[in-house]
Amino acid sequence: MYYPQDPPYFILFAGLIAGIACGAAFDATLRQNAKAWSANRTNLSLAKTDDITLRLPFLGICLGIIFFLSAGLEIFGFPTWLAYSIALPLTLFIAILLWFQLQVVFKQLDRGGSPALDLDSWEE
Repeated sequence: MYYPQDPPYFILFAGLIAGIACGAAFDATLRQNAKAWSANRTNLSLAKTDDITLRLPFLGICLGIIFFLSAGLEIFGFPTWLAYSIALPLTLFIAILLWFQLQVVFKQLDRGGSPALDLDSWEE
């Protein structure tokens, strides 16, 4: 059994804190964009608001998750190269799926407003 001599606990907690901090920034930016869109729907498309102010916190979340996952795998005995080779593609795949889903939600909101996201109407 392989036990690391110096587990990367600092990287684990730093990745967690970075992900949480960037998640809070992403939430605040998304709320601000939605509020601006709600106040002035005619001039602004919500799907077009994915500029650098929204992408930068999202990138920070992804980097925090990569470091958190890889450090967690290293703590459980994975070599560093294997931990990062698992965490990087996994995080990128999920981030791409999430970003595309966010764009779909933005387009639905642009077309139909907030009633377009009424999930209770799907119940039979």
